[in-house]
Amino acid sequence: MALDDGQVLSGLGLADVQILQRRAAAQSDAIDEQGFYLETVSEYLWARDVAGLAPSTLENLVRPVLELCSFYDLVPWRLTPRHVDRFYTGPGRRGRSTVRSKLTKLDSYFAFLEQRYAGEIARRFGARVESPVDTFNRPVHRGDFGMRIPPSQRALAECFSKWRASLPSARKYPVAARDYVMAKIAYISGVRASELCAVRLGDIHWELGQWGRFVVQGKGAGGSGKRERQAYLFAEGRELLWWYIEDVRGLFSDDALDPAAPLFPSERRPRAVVDLNIAVGMPVRPDAFRKALMKLPRDLGHSMVMPRGCAVGGSRSG
Repeated sequence: MALDDGQVLSGLGLADVQILQRRAAAQSDAIDEQGFYLETVSEYLWARDVAGLAPSTLENLVRPVLELCSFYDLVPWRLTPRHVDRFYTGPGRRGRSTVRSKLTKLDSYFAFLEQRYAGEIARRFGARVESPVDTFNRPVHRGDFGMRIPPSQRALAECFSKWRASLPSARKYPVAARDYVMAKIAYISGVRASELCAVRLGDIHWELGQWGRFVVQGKGAGGSGKRERQAYLFAEGRELLWWYIEDVRGLFSDDALDPAAPLFPSERRPRAVVDLNIAVGMPVRPDAFRKALMKLPRDLGHSMVMPRGCAVGGSRSG
């Protein structure tokens, strides 16, 4: 026969009743604390959304916080620098730039938490809000690249001239010609490598301006996401790009007449794309383009390697 609460409590001593009450209160506090933590995450995302961040940026903003709290089964204000150190030297270990990015996002969330909710968290849960990214594990960004002296215009002209002359003897002529045109267009227009790789055939507008322009998904300011902008070709770029589309672009395996096809396609097509018989190929990835520049023969002249995310050469568009 089931016993009601009164019968259960009557059979227990005062000490037992106090223990049960403490356990019930602790469970209730834990539930409230977890719920409040999730509310702060939502509030933080709303605040950053109001600040103008793009949806793609918001998705990754709190991922390090959720990842760390889930691993230790703790709310953020219970984390310590030791938790962070152990996680990112163990199961959460990634590349240096990735860990630096995650720690920065983690620290930004705690700055929000401290400014808006430190008093309420101390009053309700008796915890002090302090970022686990302290003085000792805080990343110090000193730059991934040393100082580089840019080449002169004459040196670059000689480099491109030798590069163009070497194309007929290249082992993979279409790929070599593609890399050459990409580097030269980046130098002429001043666009970034990532922007250039995403250009499609339909993004070229020969009729705009005196020499034509092409549309790129440019980088927005303040984390506001990508924004379209027009890049200039100038006379030299128009002639070069026309030659590439007429004589080289059709040598790749996809449909070079489809406006949605990439202007600079990858030489490899994923098996899934081949099996589905999709006419549009995949664009070359920025990392693959940068690696191609690093492999340029030394006799071509000045190195064309530039920092990640930057244009291959200086902008001539002013």
